[in-house]
Formats: sequence, C-alpha cells, structure tokens
Amino acid sequence: MRRIVGEACCPEEYRGTKVLVIVPDATRTAPVDMVFKSLFEQIGSGVACIDVMIALGTHQPMSENEIRKRLGLSEAERQVAYSAVQFINHSWDDADELRHIGTISKEEVRVLSGGKFEMDVRVEINRKIFDYDRLIIIGPVFPHEVVGFSGGNKYLFPGVGGPEILNFFHWLGAVISNPEIIGRKMTPVRQVVDRAGTMVDLFKRCFCMVVNTDGGMSGLFFGPPEQAWSQAADLSATLHIRYKEKPFKTVLSCSPTMYQDLWTGGKCMYKLEPVLAQGGELIIYAPHISEVSVTHAAVIEEIGYHCRDYFLKQWERFKEYPWGVLAHSSHVYGAGSFENGVETPRVRVTLATGISPEKCHQINLAYRDPESIDIESFDNREEEGILLVRKAGEHLYRLKE
Repeated sequence: MRRIVGEACCPEEYRGTKVLVIVPDATRTAPVDMVFKSLFEQIGSGVACIDVMIALGTHQPMSENEIRKRLGLSEAERQVAYSAVQFINHSWDDADELRHIGTISKEEVRVLSGGKFEMDVRVEINRKIFDYDRLIIIGPVFPHEVVGFSGGNKYLFPGVGGPEILNFFHWLGAVISNPEIIGRKMTPVRQVVDRAGTMVDLFKRCFCMVVNTDGGMSGLFFGPPEQAWSQAADLSATLHIRYKEKPFKTVLSCSPTMYQDLWTGGKCMYKLEPVLAQGGELIIYAPHISEVSVTHAAVIEEIGYHCRDYFLKQWERFKEYPWGVLAHSSHVYGAGSFENGVETPRVRVTLATGISPEKCHQINLAYRDPESIDIESFDNREEEGILLVRKAGEHLYRLKE
C-alpha cells in the first residue's frame, strides 16, 4: 500500500497545492485510515493544505470524533500532526452549499437510460470542492444495488452531490431493478454518474480499494476515477459475489453495527434478494437498529415500503415524493406486482430490529421479536433451504445459473 501511494503521488507534483481528500462515512468497510495516513505522510508537509470531506450522500453528518476515528487518528495526532486538517461534512440539502455545474440534457438522458427517461437533469455539487486545486478520492468498491458497483465517481455523485442528480439516478436504478443492476459493471446508472463526473472540472484522482473478508485490502488501484474504478470493479466481481446452487426459502441476514438505521441496513436485503425463493422470507436481524431513517423517516413512514410497480402504476400520486426515497422503499421491499389495487410481494421482508411492531405495520414490513431469534439455530442448514449470513450488506449472493 505504501509503495502504491508513493508511486502515485509524487510530493513535488503536489507542492504548494490545496488538496481535498474525499472519503466515505463509516457505513463502508475499508482501511481508509491506512491510505489516508500514508498519503498525508507522502505529501502533507509540502501542500498548502490537505482537508477531508465526508461523502455522506444523504446520510447523517459525522462528529469530529467519528471522523477522527474513521481516519485512524489518535487524539494526540489530531491535536499535533493533523491539527491543520479541516474536517467537512457534505450538506446535500443545503442549497447555499451547492454549486450548479451543468445539466445532462433530456436527449443525453434518453440515451444513457436506455430510453426509460427523457428529462433534463440538473447537476450540483458541494461548492467547497472548488476551493481546492486537487481532489483525491479514497474509498472501497463493492457490488451496489443502484449503480452496479460502488466507488469511483460515485463518491462525487451522490457522495458530495446535490439532490436532483441523486434522486434521478437512484430511481433509474430502481426502475431497472436491483437484481438487474447489482453486480453488473457497466449499467445505465454508472453511465449517468460518470457523465456527471465529467462536469467536475478539477484535477481528480482516486484510490479504489477492494477489501477482503478480514477488512484488509486485496487490491488498491490509483488513477482517474473511471480508470481506477474499472480495475477495482473487475477484482470486486471475483471476490465479493458468492454463488449458490439453489434459492433459499429463509434467509437470516445479520446487520453489522455500522448500519445504524434501516436506510443503510437495507443493504442486508439488497445483497441477498437474488437468492431468495419465490414466496420466501428474508429476516433483517439488527437489534441495534431502532430508527427507519435518521434523515428520511417522515417520508418513508408516510409512503411505506412497496414494490416498484406500486409506485409506477400510481405515478401521479407519488411523482412529487423524493425519487431517492421511492428507490430505497422498493429496494428494501423487493420485487412484486401491483394489479387491480392489490400488491403482491415476491418475498416477505421481516424486521427483527428495535423498530416496534406498530411501526413495522405502518411501513408495510413484517415484524419479529429479535429476542425470539437464536442465530446459531440457522447455521449449517443450507440443504434445508435456510441461509445464515453473519455479516450482511457488502457481499452479493447470486444463483449460479
């Protein structure tokens, strides 16, 4: 890792420049701290400044202490060697913090979306990035339900982007559907994200990490975001997709504590939907989760969780809601149909969380008391059609055929 960072970033090339490092929040497993600290040691003494922006998307802001831990800094390091580093949380919904950098025309959108949409899409990004000469993105690449594989320009959009581009491409991914998008490399959504990335007229480089099951790195790629991401996505496809012979009637999907609400914990459904049998049940086991969403709870609790067609076939009713929330709703609920006013899910999603039975009923998901679940009783039962995933949310499960 040190060799790659050393070869990638020559101190002389960065001398006197203002550098902004963009990193994900704590909902992504990766040794971000190792790469950041190595980069700082490499170029930190010669730059005019080196600051850090958290690519939150629409996630909740991180505290000073949480960011410090994300970057692997002790309190003493923060106060001495890293005291000049500014920590910045992205503000996706503050118009004063955003700059309009261009518009993807409806003609382009029609081509990029495969004819599914024809509309102008406004592209905004955090205006603070233009206070810097160079952007360096540090983040992992995993299979992703909206874009195919995460990483690269996705840390700009939605990472530090505005709401319109975010809402548009999340709903585009939902319309195409999670099983058709996740773990596919070049998707219509990736093309939209990369097109928006071309509008960021700054020097951009990216460290793309491919993380192994122990949380260490199996690969580290550096270059322009598109190039580094492409190499990392190829490796991620070989390491992060687990193939199963047949579908499962029951899946116990255990959420790691890095997912603090259902908005992020929904990944425990996204990565496992492809191996659920028709009529099966996926249980999101997360006793630590007690909130639907820190940011979007009011909207989700109003509309509930539903399949894609529930929204599409009642579009006049739902089109004014944030499209990103509609996308999240349909991703967690999974595939289904909506005919003659009746919604029929392909599978059942059950929450074994700290969210109450009443709230689960309100948002249209099933409830199970987490105290009633003995995790070990689900282990080694794949032949019976029961799958236990102890740390869900990042590895994709897919049927061999």
